[in-house]
This record gives sequence, structure tokens and C-alpha cells, in this order.
Amino acid sequence: MPPSAASAVPAHSIGPHEADPHGRRAARVLAVCQALYTSSVSIDLTLTGLVGYTLADDKALATLPFSLITVAAALTTIFASFLMARIGRRVGFVLGAGVGALGGAVSVWAIFHQSFWVFCAGTATVGVFQAFAQYYRLAAADAVGTEGKSRAISTVLAGGVVAAICGPLLAAWSKDWLAPVAFAGSYALVTGFGLVSVALLALLYRDAAPAVGTAARHDAARPLGEIVRQPIFAAALANNALGYAVMMFVMTATPIAAVACGHTIGDGAAIIQWHLVGMFAPSLFSARLIKRFGVLPVIGVGIALSAACGVLALRSTDLPHFYAALACLGVGWNFMFVGGSTLLAQSYRPSERAKTQAASEFTTFAFSALGSLFAGQLLARFGWATINAAIFPLLGAAALATLGYAWSRKRQVMEEVS
Repeated sequence: MPPSAASAVPAHSIGPHEADPHGRRAARVLAVCQALYTSSVSIDLTLTGLVGYTLADDKALATLPFSLITVAAALTTIFASFLMARIGRRVGFVLGAGVGALGGAVSVWAIFHQSFWVFCAGTATVGVFQAFAQYYRLAAADAVGTEGKSRAISTVLAGGVVAAICGPLLAAWSKDWLAPVAFAGSYALVTGFGLVSVALLALLYRDAAPAVGTAARHDAARPLGEIVRQPIFAAALANNALGYAVMMFVMTATPIAAVACGHTIGDGAAIIQWHLVGMFAPSLFSARLIKRFGVLPVIGVGIALSAACGVLALRSTDLPHFYAALACLGVGWNFMFVGGSTLLAQSYRPSERAKTQAASEFTTFAFSALGSLFAGQLLARFGWATINAAIFPLLGAAALATLGYAWSRKRQVMEEVS
């Protein structure tokens, strides 16, 4: 019989009535750090393509600096997980934020000296920051019992709400700080956000030990192959990785497609800004939805909303349809990602945490990087309609993996009853 959902749930859960003040404090600190990290990435999202176009001799390479953020994150995420298993998450998070601050400083230097390849190095270094920051939500989930995991994940991701709104505004506001060199000030702000994160993590965050009550027989680590064959892990990975790929695929192409469809550059920026709000604002209530309706129905709604993005985008290219499509995509991603992360946090034992999270996060970033890298090429060759039609098979695969886990859980309940 395949490993059951029940065996996947960590034995260190402290029950539905947990009230862990340390876990709640950790989630709040990490939510602030998530806001700072998201602000940094939002500045890069807003300006890096334009700065790359300004610095690159070959204008076809203009989007390379931004793509390198995701590529560097994918290459670093496994290393980050195992490093934090050795040195602790607090030290690892401080290191990641410090590297992010360094990346902003390198970008400032590159802009001052008009060096495209040094600018690429700076943005790639911010990708290393992203690799460490992606573990904020999982660190919060690991600090609480099973019933609190979705709430901890939502609390951390909710930190991105203000950043999603303010990030593009901060980018525009700070771009002339170091005048007459345009945009250098914005990347200096990235350095500032990284340094503030270092201070918060060093002073306020502490590594959380798993809740007591773990029996020795539950603490033995299983082989990674056994872990990933669990239906719960397959569903978690499908929703995290494929949901991220769909989101990055459409989001990366949207500003270019909006301009090609006759809208302004400002319209494209506003569409992305409200898409980012859609990505993070549902975190204010997604945990309550999971608690009330269950994680699988919330994931199902997320998949449906992501599919609605494709339907709306194929229906029309007028501005309201762009806004509606990208709003659906943002909310759909949030439900898939919070739900998938909740399942992921229930799929491993404490001794399996590093390798399981590394496998999941690497795959998620790899799919995200592929979505970002291929979006521009497919848009240029086949058009906006093809971009949106291509998301349906990916969402279908996520739905099948989710249904597979639902069926395995139902079958286990039936076997226990019989």
C-alpha cells in the first residue's frame, strides 16, 4: 500500500488547539522580512528590464538580468536548504539577506560604470537572496503544529501585500536619489531593504525547535524517493511548481503583450501592480478558507481561477480583460501556493525537512525559471493567444495530482473503516 496521508503528517503536531507564542512571533518577524524581500524583488521587476535595455549593447539580452534572478535562485535553493540544516535558519536567513544587500550594491556600481555584465552579477546575487527568502514561509510552518501551518504560511505571505502595492512606487520614487545617474538610487534601496532584514533577523528571530512529542520511530528519515512518491507530496509539488510556472509564464509576457495590443507602458505596469496585489492580498484570509473548507477545495478554486485567466485573455485583449485575467492569475496562484505549501509542510518528518524542502523548492524555481525564460520567445513567435492556451495542460496536470491525493486519502479512510 502506498504511504498514507496520515503517515505523512509530522508526529510533532501539537494539536488543533495549539497556541504557540513563539511560532506566532516567528511568523510575524518573517512576514516583515517577506515584505522587505518582496519590495526588493518588486523593484527589480519594475526596473531591471529597462536598465538592462539601457546597458546592453545587444538589446536582445535586455531581459537577461531579470531572468538571472530566477535562475540563480533555482541553482542556490538546494544549497540554502542543506546549509540552514547545518548552521540554523536564523544564521542562514541573515546570510541570505546580507547577500541581497550586496547584490543591490553591485547593481548600483554597475549602473554608475555602465557595465551590463556586472549588473547581471548584481541581479543574480539578488536571486540568491530570493532562494533563502523562499524558506521564510516553511520556517514559519515548521514552528507550529499541523493545524497552524496554513495560518503561519498565510501570515508570512501576507507580508507581501504592502510591498506589492508600494514596490513599484518606491522604484519610481527612488530612481533619482543618486542623480544624475538614473535608477542607481532604486538599487541602493534594495541594499537598504537587505540590511534592515539582516538587523530584524539577527535581533528578533530565533530558530524554533519542533514541538515536543516526537516518537523515535517517527524520527527515522525515509529515503527521498519514498517521500516524493507520496500522493501528498506529488500534489504539493504540482501546485507549487506548476502554479508558479503558469504565473511566471503569463506575468513575464504581459507587459510586452499589453503594449503590442495598443496599451501604454503605464497600463502594463499598472496591470502587473494589481496582479501582485492579487498574489499576496488573499493571504490575509486564505488560511481561514482552508480551515473552514479544507485545503483541497481551496486548491481547486485556485486552479479554476488560474484557468479563468487563460479564458479571459483569449476572449479579448482590451484593458479590462487584461486586468481581470491577471487578477484571477494572482489570486489563483496564491490559493495554489498556500495550499501546496500546506501539503508540503505535512509531507515530511522533522529529520527529512532539509532534503524534502530542497527537492520541492528546486523544482519550483526550475519551473518558474523555465516559465520566465520561454515566455518572451513564445510570445514573439506565436503570440499572446498561444501563451494563454499553453497554461491549460499545466493546470490540468496540477488538478490530476490533487485529485490523486484526494483519492488516496479517501481510500485510506475507507480501509480504516473496514
